[in-house]
Amino acid sequence: MLLVRSLLFTVAFYVWSVFWVLLILPLVLAPRIWIVRSWRPWSRVVMWLLRVICGIRVEFRGQQYMPAKHALIAPKHQCMFDVFAQFSVLPDSCFVTKQELMWIPFFGWYAYKARMISVDRSGQAAALRKMVADAKDRFADERQLVIFPEGHRGEPGVAGDYKPGIAALYRELDVAVHPIATNAGVHWPAHGILRRPGVIVYEYLEPIPPGLKRAEFMRILQDRIETASMALLPL
Repeated sequence: MLLVRSLLFTVAFYVWSVFWVLLILPLVLAPRIWIVRSWRPWSRVVMWLLRVICGIRVEFRGQQYMPAKHALIAPKHQCMFDVFAQFSVLPDSCFVTKQELMWIPFFGWYAYKARMISVDRSGQAAALRKMVADAKDRFADERQLVIFPEGHRGEPGVAGDYKPGIAALYRELDVAVHPIATNAGVHWPAHGILRRPGVIVYEYLEPIPPGLKRAEFMRILQDRIETASMALLPL
C-alpha cells in the first residue's frame, strides 16, 4: 500500500508540476517578484497532495523566528522538498544553487528570472567571491537568502560536512543567521520514490547573532541544527 500511494503521489506531483510550469510561462516577461510568488500556490498544492495521498502533514515551527525581510537562512538539507517547502512561507526567497541546475529547461529559466544565485562548485575562491557579491545585490531587494550549509542532501541522523560558503556570507553580510532543523528525510528520502506517512517538521531556530568568529559561528550553527534535527527523529 505504501508503494502504491507513493507511486500515485509521484504521478500527481509531476502532472501538477508540468501543468504549473507551462501555466506560468508568460511570467518570464513579468516583474521578477511575480515568478517568486507563483511558487507559493504550487508548493501548497504539493503539500496538499502529500497529505491526501501519502498521509504526510507539513508543519512549520518557530514562526517567531521566521524572517519577513532580508535574512540569511541556513536549513538542514535531507531532500528536494526542503526547497519546495520554503516557497510556501518565505515572501521573497532567493536560493543558492549549483550552476548545473540552471541548465534545466523551465526550471533554469524561472530560476534565472527569479535571480537565484548559481554557484560553480569547481570555481573555488572565484566562485565564493561571486556568491558573496550576488548575495549583497539580492539583499538590496530585502530578500531571504537561503543556503544549505552542508551543500548537498544528507541522511536523517547524520551530520553533514558544513561548507565554507555559509561562513563567508555570514561574515560579509554581517547579519544574523536563521538555522532550520528538519526531519524531512524520514518521510521524503533523498533517493527513491517512497513517501512515508507522518509529520514533516521545519523548525526555525533562534537566530545566531552577527559578529562571531568563524570557528565559533560554525560550531554553534552545526550544533544548533544537528541537535534540533536529531530531536525531531522518531524514537
